[in-house]
Order: sequence, then C-alpha cells, then structure tokens
Amino acid sequence: MRKITIIGAGQAGLQLGIGLLGHGYDVTVVSNRTGQQIRDGRVMSSQCMFGTALGHERNLGLNLWEAECPPVEGISFCVPDGAGGKAVDWSSRLDASARSVDQRVKMPAWLEEFERRGGKVELHDAGVDDLELYARESDLVIVAAGKGEIARLFERDAERSTFDAPQRALALTYVRGMKPRDEHSAVSFNLLPGIGEYFTFPALTTTGACDIMVFEGVPGGPLDCWQDVSSPEQHLERSLEIVRRYLPWEAERCTDLELTDANGVLAGRFPPTVRKPVGRLPSGATVLGVADVVLLNDPITGQGSNNASKCAASYLSSILEHGDRPFDTAFMQETFERYWDYAQYVATWTNALLGAPPEHVLKLLSAASDSPRIARRFANGFDDPRDFFHWFMNPTAAESYLAAVQA
Repeated sequence: MRKITIIGAGQAGLQLGIGLLGHGYDVTVVSNRTGQQIRDGRVMSSQCMFGTALGHERNLGLNLWEAECPPVEGISFCVPDGAGGKAVDWSSRLDASARSVDQRVKMPAWLEEFERRGGKVELHDAGVDDLELYARESDLVIVAAGKGEIARLFERDAERSTFDAPQRALALTYVRGMKPRDEHSAVSFNLLPGIGEYFTFPALTTTGACDIMVFEGVPGGPLDCWQDVSSPEQHLERSLEIVRRYLPWEAERCTDLELTDANGVLAGRFPPTVRKPVGRLPSGATVLGVADVVLLNDPITGQGSNNASKCAASYLSSILEHGDRPFDTAFMQETFERYWDYAQYVATWTNALLGAPPEHVLKLLSAASDSPRIARRFANGFDDPRDFFHWFMNPTAAESYLAAVQA
C-alpha cells in the first residue's frame, strides 16, 4: 500500500485525501487545527462553488449540505451610471446551481469523514524539518497549505505570474437579514469602474443560512478602506457605508443586517501568484504543491475553491494513473502541467478582469442586457472559464460573436 502524506486540511487536501482512500492508499493529513478550532475560528473565504467543482465533491460522497445550503441559481451583473441608476443591468440563470458552504462548516465535517473512511489525521503545525521526516516515511508528500518557511519552498514562477503586488484590497462580511433578490438567487456582481467591485450571494455558515458580502477595492481608492476597522461591528458598518454610497439598489436589500457571528469578517490583500510546483527540501527530497500553494488567484472571479476542487481531482487522476512508479520530480512537474492545461485559462481571465475593461468587453457586457443568449453564456462561463477564450477575451472573436448574435 502506497503511503501519501498531505499537509493541510482544506478543500484540496481533504478532497484529494478522501479520494485516495477510496483507491486503497494509506493517507495521512497533517492539520494545524482540530475541526472544532476550525469551526470556532475566523472565516477563511467566500467559496462559491459551481457545477463542475460540486460534481467532484458529489462523486466522492462529500456533498453533505445540498438540502440545507441555499442554492445560487444565477449570476447578475450591474454597472452604475453615476447618477443613482444603472448603466448596465442583466441577470441569467446558471445551468447548474452553485453553492457556498462556509469552510468552518465543511472542513470539520470532512475531517471526521476522512477519519471514518480510514485516514489518519496528525495535529501539528508542520515546518521544513517535519517535511523531511514525512518525505522519508512517505512515497509522496503533497503540500496543500503552508506559510513562512514552507511557502518559501515553492518558487514564484515569474513567467506565469502577471503581478508582483496585490491588485485589490479585499474584505468579506457574513450577514443575516439580507432581502432576497426579486428574481432567482444569484451572485449579484456590481462593477464600479476605477474603484473596484462588490458582489454578494447566499451561503451556509455555522449559524445557518446567510449572505456573504465581498468587497474588492482598487488599492488607494475609496474601497481600500479597512485598515482602521478594529471590531466586527465597525466592519459591518463600513460594509454598509460602501453599499449606501455607491449601490443604492444593493443598500435596499441591507436595511436590517446583522453579522452571522463575531468571526464572520475578514480583510486583507495578496498578489495573485503562480509558483513552481516542486519544492526541494534541504536534504534534496522533493514535495508537491497543490491548489493555492501553486496557483493563488484574486477572488474577483470566485474561482479559488473551484480551482482547489478541480486541482484535487486532476492530481487524483494523475496519481492513480501513475501506478507503482516512483513519485519523482518528473511526475510532480507533469502532474502540475496537466492541471495547468486548465488553470492557465482561469488565471488569465481572472487577471484580465483586474484591469480596466477594454472596449470589446464593455460592448459584450452591455449587449447582455438585451440578449439572454450572451448573458447565459457569460454566467455559465464561471463554471468553465475556458469558454471565455472563444468569444470574450479576444476583440476579433468578440466582434464576430456579437455580429452572429445580432444576426
């Protein structure tokens, strides 16, 4: 029986570990927190997951919240006109509903499920010396989490990384009491040109159904405004100040909000980064990075947990197909490249949306207000962003697509 050690008990680490258990592997997950500590801690992400990623969970029997998690049935898109109205306004249903389960709910349950299926959990804040030990005892070590010295094992890929500095000031606010949309539930996305973005969607958290408010502020702009916030209550009030000032239609939904819990807020920033997938330890042993360790996207497109799930599924296939051969550096690099064949499109699309929208993109987004066909294609691209490269990312392709739709 081949032994695999996974550092990190998040979306990718636990999904991959549980998948490997189902194929007879001896799997240990190393976590620096117990399930209860995760549940009692601060929110970690906004994690709206679309159809394909949810399918990977369903295939492993990990879709434990389908009945109680409110569905995200569509995508809406709005651009203010600067006078209190909307210059662009449309919505479309998703072919398959999305869902957002707070990782504080999901990961403790998955840890229990991992152990129930025969996996071993080691509670330890692993460092490089620990990785040396795991590398000696395991056929393969996969790093699905890590900061400090572990993170430095994975070199930034300068050719594949577009940015070297944060492109947005980020904030999350988990709330109860938001009024539902008049239409279907949705990721309600609002673009504030030159200022940033705001979007919100229903979710499931530790206290039940909720909505998550996500703020993306251009650095130095008016949405880059979280540094002086010192309490959860101030964080909620700052969130409300933003929607009242810039998005009156969103403020109408927020007249009676309260935080889900004192830990339901988060603020920070990071540069979107691609890292080389093979980390080399001082002894010369190698470890393989997965998900956010090797590809960290800005949340503007909501792809983080989707990427983690798809990366875990891709790595699982690569490991199973590799059979009994050694998990050497060539295997590690090829495993990442197989995932990169998909993920490069997600990264390119996400990074493009961090800049000022070019003319052809504005035309498409505006045309979607009058064309359900365009709106539907845009909405469902969130599940598989590769489609955007056939019509959205290229000016010539965009013009051809618009002409075909209008004809």
